[in-house]
Amino acid sequence: MHALLTFSIPLLFSSLAWSGYLEPDQDVLIPDDWTDAGRVHSTEELELTFALKQQNTDLLERTLKLVSDPDSAQNGKHLTLEEVSSLVRPTELTQKVVRRWLQSHGVTNCLTVRTRDFLQCSMTAEVAEKLLPGSKFHRYIRDDHSLVRSSAPYSVHDDVHQHLDFVGGLHRLPPKGQDLRKVSPNRKQRWSRMGVHLGVTPSILRARYNLTATDVGTAQNNSQAVAQFLEQYFNPADLAEFMGIFGRSFKHFSKVDTVVGTQAAGKAGIEASLDVEYIMSTGANISTWVFNNQGRHESQEPFLQWMVLLSNMSDLPWVHTISYGDDEDSLSTAYMMRINTEFMKAGVRGFSLLFASGDSGAGCKHLDKDQNTFRPSFPASSPYVTTIGGTSFKNPFKITSEITDYISGGGFSNVFKMPDYQASAVEGYLKTEAATLPPLSYFNTSGRAYPDMAALSDNYWVVINRVPVPWVSGTSASTPVVGGVLSLINDQRLLKGRPALGFLNPRLYKLKGQALFDVTEGCHLSCLDEVVQGKGFCAAPSWDPVTGWGTPNYPALLAALLAE
Repeated sequence: MHALLTFSIPLLFSSLAWSGYLEPDQDVLIPDDWTDAGRVHSTEELELTFALKQQNTDLLERTLKLVSDPDSAQNGKHLTLEEVSSLVRPTELTQKVVRRWLQSHGVTNCLTVRTRDFLQCSMTAEVAEKLLPGSKFHRYIRDDHSLVRSSAPYSVHDDVHQHLDFVGGLHRLPPKGQDLRKVSPNRKQRWSRMGVHLGVTPSILRARYNLTATDVGTAQNNSQAVAQFLEQYFNPADLAEFMGIFGRSFKHFSKVDTVVGTQAAGKAGIEASLDVEYIMSTGANISTWVFNNQGRHESQEPFLQWMVLLSNMSDLPWVHTISYGDDEDSLSTAYMMRINTEFMKAGVRGFSLLFASGDSGAGCKHLDKDQNTFRPSFPASSPYVTTIGGTSFKNPFKITSEITDYISGGGFSNVFKMPDYQASAVEGYLKTEAATLPPLSYFNTSGRAYPDMAALSDNYWVVINRVPVPWVSGTSASTPVVGGVLSLINDQRLLKGRPALGFLNPRLYKLKGQALFDVTEGCHLSCLDEVVQGKGFCAAPSWDPVTGWGTPNYPALLAALLAE
């Protein structure tokens, strides 16, 4: 799958001249839940990922706009991986300079991708610390998970600085997974007083979003995927059991077609089980892939490995749902900008990337003892993905209208400007709701606003380790549900000889809420301080930064997305 590069270029680099940092704003502090097990031995092998500067990223963005705009003559004319490679492949100079720099330090065992914009190289810790001055590699342990990262920022040679975006494998420890079964005291009290709530199952979702028993996939060239990054695995026996209990009323598959990566034995993870069971019961009878991206080595970044993989595979599912995110302010701007380019590369190829908006509402960052601000999440805040928020039933006993799930992530990016496709909708919300908005010091009114859509995220049933488990909640639930709905729409498009939806947002915002159930009640959580008192943004008619445009009404959304 990768091409092996062996370098035999004369040594041209002195180790004396060094530049600044590629990622000067990257948070290098190690979270308290990781234990430092000490410096790694100098001879220990590491695997680092070098992100080479790409060409034509402006043209890539323009192309994405054209192929994603339903009013464009280029709409749906997606590019192949080879065409993307020709567009963004680093210059020959960039490739040569980076290779010579690596080879001058004896680094010759490198793998590249078909787009030539990533190199994954093996080297000892001693070589890595000389190659990247300032770096100090330690082993960190959390629970039974061990990773190697640098405890300090790194720099690179003057001559190579302009040819690299960042080096992966030094920073960015994976965030701790949410406890999806953690229920707030308020919820417990509300439901215990009123009795037992039966919870969300595939049949409940199908009833709410108007999916009939015949709304299942039939196209041979359709597929969908979920991606896992946090040492999470699903159990095929759990999936079969889940479909046996909850999937009897509609045609479905009970097996995942393709697993990319290692499928570990042992206990299943609740996050992985939730993702697989609900994308396959909503996007029923559609071929499904699971990407298990734990990284081949402790020094690899699982999310980055998935992005590299997308740059190297020509045949991929059309819809990808990902329940993963980190605080925007914990990541370097260089890293996020490059990841955005990777999202654009996926979008121009016709792939729809859906990310959970997070389970922390507006989030909260303490600036000092008297001042807080909301804390957006990435990749949820990326302008080039579709971000999914969460809702609850207004009446927990019945299939009713929906209100905001108070955990639903949403807000405004502090890094990425508001994209044109959403400017009118977001400005309308800010103007209409001006009197009830949080103070402007808490958020960036000109930033990319999210989420874009939502679905039920509260009180799901999941089968895990062969046992049906209730009370599973989070936007990790709503995201695969929306992914399954979009896969069904892709199915009908493909049967009619139409291209896959690809990057959905330009279409979605042009619909202006048509074909979606608008969610207009409820607020999400934020900073517990005297100013906002735990309240973030609130739902409102039309678009809002808690539930986006609302939740899917499948037949109406299908008609709207077939009518172009």
